[in-house]
Amino acid sequence: MLNVPSQSFPAPSSQQRVASGGRSKVPLKQGRSLMDWIRLTKSGKDLTGLKGRLIEVTEEELKKHNKKDDCWICIRGFVYNVSPYMEYHPGGEDELMRAAGSDGTDLFDQVHRWVNYESMLKECLVGRMAIKSAVPKDYHEEKKILNGMLPKSQVSDTLAKEGPSSPSYDWFQTDSLVTIVIYTKQKDINLDSIIVDHQDNSFRAETIIKDYSYIIHVGLSHEVEEDFSVRVVENVGKIDIVLKKKETTSWKRLGHPLENHNSLIPRRDTGLYYRKCQLISKEGVTHDTKLFCLMLPPSAHLQVPIGQHVYLKLTITGTEIVKPYTPVSDFLLSEFKEPVLLNNKYIYFLIKIYPDGLFTPELDHLQIGDSVSVSIPEGNFKISQFQELEDLFLLAAGTGFTPMVKILNYALTNIPSLRKVKLMFFNKTEDDIIWRSQLEKLAFKDKRFDVEFVLSAPTSEWNGKRGHISPALLSEFLKRSLDKSKVLICICGPTPFTEQGIRLLHELNFSKDEIHSFTA
Repeated sequence: MLNVPSQSFPAPSSQQRVASGGRSKVPLKQGRSLMDWIRLTKSGKDLTGLKGRLIEVTEEELKKHNKKDDCWICIRGFVYNVSPYMEYHPGGEDELMRAAGSDGTDLFDQVHRWVNYESMLKECLVGRMAIKSAVPKDYHEEKKILNGMLPKSQVSDTLAKEGPSSPSYDWFQTDSLVTIVIYTKQKDINLDSIIVDHQDNSFRAETIIKDYSYIIHVGLSHEVEEDFSVRVVENVGKIDIVLKKKETTSWKRLGHPLENHNSLIPRRDTGLYYRKCQLISKEGVTHDTKLFCLMLPPSAHLQVPIGQHVYLKLTITGTEIVKPYTPVSDFLLSEFKEPVLLNNKYIYFLIKIYPDGLFTPELDHLQIGDSVSVSIPEGNFKISQFQELEDLFLLAAGTGFTPMVKILNYALTNIPSLRKVKLMFFNKTEDDIIWRSQLEKLAFKDKRFDVEFVLSAPTSEWNGKRGHISPALLSEFLKRSLDKSKVLICICGPTPFTEQGIRLLHELNFSKDEIHSFTA
């Protein structure tokens, strides 16, 4: 769609795996780039075949439109004619045809539910799916979802049985403060688990509980100051969010419920919530990579857990474009003069600028003070994988190094059982190596850490390792500190690199539980 599929999808045999290096995409014909698609959508051409009419589509009607030149797909209750988009889809026609004439919501969510398909396909909108006569018991006409879709139900009996214990919340006040208390009934809750936003009088708190989100979302009955505080009592799983009243008025109620208020729902169904962050600085790191520093608004609390990524969103020529990036920490930033950190309000990104790309040049052209929208975090890396860890091996190619930054920081600082951390960093040339001097300084400072650079196109003066990921390189690199030491191997890079690496690791008899791969 607008971006790169996750590495777990599509299948290795699919058309989308044709590319031999870099991002997995199907080669597009000339004149079929994303920018060309945006131009076509703004040309006034009828892309639905309905001459501007919107219709109500039955299941029977949807099934009829299942051919390449007549392909309708339903996503979250809305039907789109995607035939005009076939030649512009980076994943290839076969991927779109998998959902032809049917509800493609689950398939879409598997690939990248974060893509703003409403913006990209708005000129292809055929209409809404006809609502069946059976109305859910919990449907109330007054509970409208902002984007016009039917409301998701609150915690059902089935969900309560399958998911975590249902959380609850309460609130109390003083003359100057309002405290919202969330009782998660979990003992592994920390500041990473809670995301808070308030704009105008809309207050939203999303608590991540395993694979579910518990959402408090209300229109506050009175005004509050922008800044607030968040406190977590981990041993009882209680979260306190303290708001400052603008006026010393006694509140009779917290506010009125908004979308998904007081609901526990699977994370895959929550959608991505964005907040606008301000660009504070950008510094060159290599010839084509820059370090961006974004500042969260004072009305937001968001801490990205180790090993997770967020999505950055920009509006380019009237269309919202989204890209996934893994934030980095300031652990290796010996040469970067950062602002004074205040309550984790700053997020750093190492981003490679592609001159012929659509998104990164636009990001690079932003001026200090401009805004970028940042989503809630996603990812399946668990800190529990570090428990009693003795040997940590990191395999990175290019900007696949970014997830390793926070992992290095955390492991060397917080894992007492750790004996060895090794990074094998693959690049094309010496000029491509991100933070080389910082990595070498870290290796000198901490004897548990070692880094090896491997170049695929070095100059004749290069005395280090050469080539691509291979059995010979890995078998030499992946030596345990003890015969049966507990090992974790993290790998990240372009899809072909990661797939080849995982295959080789299995051939070297490392188990699935000992390997974690990231999306580059």
